[in-house]
Amino acid sequence: MKELQGTGVAMITPFTETGEVDYHSYTALINTYIQEGIDYLVVLGTTAETATLSLSEKQAISRKVVEIVEGRIPLVLGMGGNNTQALVDEFQSINLEGYTAVLSVCPYYNRPNQTGIYQHFKAVAQASPLPVILYNVPSRTGASIANTTTLSLAKDFSNIIGIKDASGDMALGQELIDHSPADFLVLSGDDATAPELTLRGGQGVISVIAGGLPKAFSSLIKLALAHNPTEVKQQLNSLLPMIDLLFEEGNPTGLKSLMAQKGWCKNVLRLPLVSASKGLEEKIAHHYSELEA
Repeated sequence: MKELQGTGVAMITPFTETGEVDYHSYTALINTYIQEGIDYLVVLGTTAETATLSLSEKQAISRKVVEIVEGRIPLVLGMGGNNTQALVDEFQSINLEGYTAVLSVCPYYNRPNQTGIYQHFKAVAQASPLPVILYNVPSRTGASIANTTTLSLAKDFSNIIGIKDASGDMALGQELIDHSPADFLVLSGDDATAPELTLRGGQGVISVIAGGLPKAFSSLIKLALAHNPTEVKQQLNSLLPMIDLLFEEGNPTGLKSLMAQKGWCKNVLRLPLVSASKGLEEKIAHHYSELEA
């Protein structure tokens, strides 16, 4: 899975002013990401406001992205949920042609124990015709995939090929790097700590900020993969304030504000999410102008 190393963008879903999926912006965004050096795209993840999309919208988006990309870079499709059987059933009906892997989040809200989490991902692994990347994001799900569970799944199921770890806990990330199989991907899901995790032996990031600053952040991750800590620190320090701002009022609220200021999408979200406050928009605009100076 070398094609899934480096920088993957957790894509937004752009909407029109009236709230429909904006496929024109989708096309322009994807072409921009490819031109600016992004290694792969993650479609219909958390950043895409997937919880607010209908089944028909998700199916249409997943196929339209394949059509736009035309095989130029790998694609990962978000497929997760807190109803294991419903997710297994979804694998039987969805068209996964054109995708390299699926990203599957830890079951949320139910707060299963580690046995439940293992059994959930066992069912996913057995149902998925594609390699599976686990997604650990305890700040959103209310439950965390313990490293022991991740390592057991990696050992027991050959198609569980990696994890997106958004815990931000460097000690846990290092433990995964040290003890996982040699070909197991340890990908960061936390932009602020992603360069450090990559310097320590991780394979890169599935990133939010790269959706708004693709060239700058993918260049940073390339430096980390090349083990250049001095330049990594310098470039990361310039980006940290923007990373904080993008999450100040939730994701993708800050990201869409930045992207709208760049003319890449409309600043439209679906309830219960709303657009950034005027104060946050001004702070994002100010820091973006400093980065561009």
